[in-house]
Amino acid sequence: MWTAIDSPIGELRVVADDEAIVAIDFSPFDRGPGRDDNNPLLRRAADQLTEYFAGRRTTFDLPLSPRGTDFQRRVWAELLKIDHGQTATYGQIAHRLGMTNAASRAVGAANGANPIPVVIPCHRVIGANGKLTGYAGGLDRKRALLDLERPAPTQPSLPDTELPPWAR
Repeated sequence: MWTAIDSPIGELRVVADDEAIVAIDFSPFDRGPGRDDNNPLLRRAADQLTEYFAGRRTTFDLPLSPRGTDFQRRVWAELLKIDHGQTATYGQIAHRLGMTNAASRAVGAANGANPIPVVIPCHRVIGANGKLTGYAGGLDRKRALLDLERPAPTQPSLPDTELPPWAR
């Protein structure tokens, strides 16, 4: 079963089985049978994604069941540990899995196979040089997601010595 939502990165199709979210697809996607806009799990996922894109949510609270190899699922579990507004390199993910930098390409391949983008934040993984590298949804979407998560600039606070006497 599936539902679709509008987002700043294009329409998304959210797919679930009876118990968990199994995929999020970027447009264009298959509009075959099984659309269910009233399913409680799909509704919850759509609501949380809408809140995320509106800047009102930084984490997701959804049951997930990504389908992949054991290695892919290990990589995806590491992606869930990258906080909103933060990034990690493919090499860092490899090291977190107890591997060397030589595993960076395998991590990249697993990252690219992530069936639940946005919620499992594969967009937060960047190249060793800090540059954006491949993204299944395209680099424009990756850039938009990272920009969405970028913290708003704050005004620097002045040291007490620079405050006027009435404000100390």
